[in-house]
Amino acid sequence: MPNLRWQELLIIVALVVLLFGAKRLPDAARGLGRSLRIFKAETKGMHDDDATSESGEGKPSSPEALESGKNSTDTTAQASETSPERNDS
Repeated sequence: MPNLRWQELLIIVALVVLLFGAKRLPDAARGLGRSLRIFKAETKGMHDDDATSESGEGKPSSPEALESGKNSTDTTAQASETSPERNDS
């Protein structure tokens, strides 16, 4: 992998800001964060499911499921239903 100096990183950041605009970058970062949180919960749920199938215990697959008593697919569906869609036109 090539080594990037600070000048090259600055140029890349400037290009990203020019392409997407400063207004949309926070929204894109927020959406990426939500997606990563959901992905992390789902992968944790898969690991928990593997562990419970080996040990024979039944345990919810995500921290949100522990609080609400639901499984991870309900939490994911709920997160996608409650996220507001924006129209920045």
